[in-house]
Amino acid sequence: MEGPWVGNWRPHPRRGPILAEFSTPGPKYWLPGLTGHMAHDPTRDRAPAYSFRGTKAPSTDSCSPGPRYFIHPSITKTGKYMPPSAHMMGRSKSKIEVTPGPSDYLTDRANKHVFHTSPSNHMVFRPKDLKRFRTPGPGTYTLPRIMGPNTAYTRAEPCYSMKGKSQYQSCFQDVAKTPGPAAFAKVDLDVYKTRAPKFSM
Repeated sequence: MEGPWVGNWRPHPRRGPILAEFSTPGPKYWLPGLTGHMAHDPTRDRAPAYSFRGTKAPSTDSCSPGPRYFIHPSITKTGKYMPPSAHMMGRSKSKIEVTPGPSDYLTDRANKHVFHTSPSNHMVFRPKDLKRFRTPGPGTYTLPRIMGPNTAYTRAEPCYSMKGKSQYQSCFQDVAKTPGPAAFAKVDLDVYKTRAPKFSM
């Protein structure tokens, strides 16, 4: 509601915010703050924020058996520890009850393996020809050559061939491709000089 007139001015309620009430450039340019985690200025770097929390509440269910249940010292995390000890037990029974004696073996057949004997030939029949397993003879294969420049598995020595002398960059090379002085016929001197008088007898 407007008030009474004061001279030629009448007080009235303001129609918008006043610039003097703000410490920032103004209500039109409302810049975000640079502190805190929420509503931070996106054009500026934000430092890491840490929050203080209380201690963790104790667990209601404990996984430890407690001092009430005593564990024997021989029980470890890998099982029960047993020190090395000797056991008293009977001798195991053998599967062979009666062992053979010295007279049960024949030593005559082992003489050729123990003593030196002369070679002996045996007369036997010729074995039958196996047609399924006929291998080729030595003349069937062709061995790669070992001489020349192109060898398969050996190192080739340098080879030289007889050829003509190259005319490239030599004194006999005709670079200009023009005829020589002997290619033209001899011109008479009377053609390009004064002809001398001729006399006939």
